[in-house]
Amino acid sequence: METTTATTIDGLNNLIQINNDRIQGYLTAAKETNEQDLKEVFSEMMQTSQECRRELSQEVTRLGGTPVEGTTVSGKFYRAWMDVKAALAGKDRKAILSSCEFGEDVAVKTYEAEMESESLTDDVKSIVNEQYSKIKAGHDKIKRMRDAAKND
Repeated sequence: METTTATTIDGLNNLIQINNDRIQGYLTAAKETNEQDLKEVFSEMMQTSQECRRELSQEVTRLGGTPVEGTTVSGKFYRAWMDVKAALAGKDRKAILSSCEFGEDVAVKTYEAEMESESLTDDVKSIVNEQYSKIKAGHDKIKRMRDAAKND
């Protein structure tokens, strides 16, 4: 089945939104912790998503589309849930990392769904596959940190 430009733009915009969610989620997470190592990891995750968003936006523009702005509805719910959970947990390291892992799971699944959906043309698949590797590595790092965290 041949992929249309409009379908590719929609798929790329979906990935832009999930990166926007990720950026906003890590801004929230950085505010919810006083631990410097977490702030550094969260900053690293934000930078990765900012780079991904920039690349995806360039592709959407190249294809004649308009890059989406803002976040997904589920992203807004995720950040609200994270705010509540962090407040209730008293800035507990494991709780914050668990919330971040939830967001990472959503990001990984979104990339996987786009890669499997045939919405992407061959010329953008390599960009998305490279980004997926970075997003998956971030997911795995957060999971390792969560697993290593002790309950307070």
